[in-house]
Amino acid sequence: MRNRRLVIVLCTAVVVSSAGAQERVDLTTITRIREEGLQRSRARELYLTLSDSIGARLTASPAYTQAARWARDRFAEWGLANPRLEAFAFGRGWSLEKISVEMTAPRYMPLIAYADAWTPSVPAVLSGRAVYVGDRTAAEIQKMAGQLRGAIVLSRRPQADFMDADRPQPGLSDRPIQTGNPFIPPVESAAPAGELVTLLQRAGAAVVLKPSAYRDGTIGVTGNRMTASEAVPSITVAAEQYNMLARLAAAGTPPELRIELRTRYHEDDLNTYNVLADIPGTDPTLRDEVVLVGAHLDSWHTANGATDNGDGVVAVMEAMRILTAIGARPRRTIRAALWSGEEQGLLGARAYIDQHLADPAARDTLAVYLNDDPGSGRTLGFYMEGNEAAKRIFDAWLEPLKDLGMTRNIMEGIGATDHVPFNAAGLPGFNAIKDFDAYDARTRHTNADFPERMSEDELKQSAIVLATFAWQAAVRNGTIPRAPRR
Repeated sequence: MRNRRLVIVLCTAVVVSSAGAQERVDLTTITRIREEGLQRSRARELYLTLSDSIGARLTASPAYTQAARWARDRFAEWGLANPRLEAFAFGRGWSLEKISVEMTAPRYMPLIAYADAWTPSVPAVLSGRAVYVGDRTAAEIQKMAGQLRGAIVLSRRPQADFMDADRPQPGLSDRPIQTGNPFIPPVESAAPAGELVTLLQRAGAAVVLKPSAYRDGTIGVTGNRMTASEAVPSITVAAEQYNMLARLAAAGTPPELRIELRTRYHEDDLNTYNVLADIPGTDPTLRDEVVLVGAHLDSWHTANGATDNGDGVVAVMEAMRILTAIGARPRRTIRAALWSGEEQGLLGARAYIDQHLADPAARDTLAVYLNDDPGSGRTLGFYMEGNEAAKRIFDAWLEPLKDLGMTRNIMEGIGATDHVPFNAAGLPGFNAIKDFDAYDARTRHTNADFPERMSEDELKQSAIVLATFAWQAAVRNGTIPRAPRR
């Protein structure tokens, strides 16, 4: 794990003000939150159970459902109210049962390779010479139909550009931030990608290989849930190994490969599930208002889903455990939400809005949504989505946590995660600022997403931050101001 030790100093007093107005900060409860989160933490235990024992959690897969039930049961164990799974329609699930990709000539080499999610199986163990078409035009590929039937196809050019750099660290630098997903260099072919897929399907290719855009054996693999069961199976290979295969083919000595791929579709239940649980509000006039804290429980399928987004899930779960353990009685209801389907388009968060916040009166009950997703490591602050009034409040809440490694809130927003649909509905949603150290270039959506990237101190800190901000939002006299319409 990263060697990052936090210097912990318990606060006894702090004065916070912004623009001449003071924001009340409940130091007594914050001290209790910190003590529970530092001295009796279950964050590491939760993290390793989720990432090692359960592992990858592709939406609607059996592993995802296992994780959702596990999280619900932990909420019940800790005494939260109404821990539940809330269904929404998704479609069939998918899981990988076996993959083996080997070069058998001109010498033997096992290859680092993963199936794209929702790709079908290769019906039997397949052996043969690879056929390279990366530099062929669509017209040329059409003329190769006889060579492609039943073939192992190297479908793209060798990968020359790589995912090398992380986004700037927005809580540590004044450099402009990237507000959406990081740019990933494209995987290219002479034939347009969409046309290439169709041509290989018509020709009856047995399996398609393509390179990853990451370096040094790291493979970024996602997938399309709408992939047809009769599609050509698709496998992504480590870039350097794919490039070797393509060079051999270009030199006139096409490599011989042996491939075994078994996948399974899961169609008994076409729903997937968000996980919800509450700490009920106690104020008769405010208890129907909700402070929502969330993270996405789903992941891609090649590693353990540890930094994307197991650490965020643990922050939410441990924050709720801490608040329950100290007997917190918030004025507003604090609700945990672990989302499904984030990787397929923020589907769980959108379903929650449709189910709970569909009309203006219902939307008025959401006090704030706090999300923990992109990045890993400690929480540095929050992206404030251009909401200056909210930033003044969050700045006051951040102040007594600076000794835990928080740095600042920033006015900018960030896209491509679960707070986005809340903001689109006119609701105040904010995402935690996390480190991007080796996140974009190494762990995000890759086979390298394992728990060693997170230290126990970082897990503890993120949970304490989330518990503190949720508590402050649940007890303050007013809700968080909505951002002005743009």
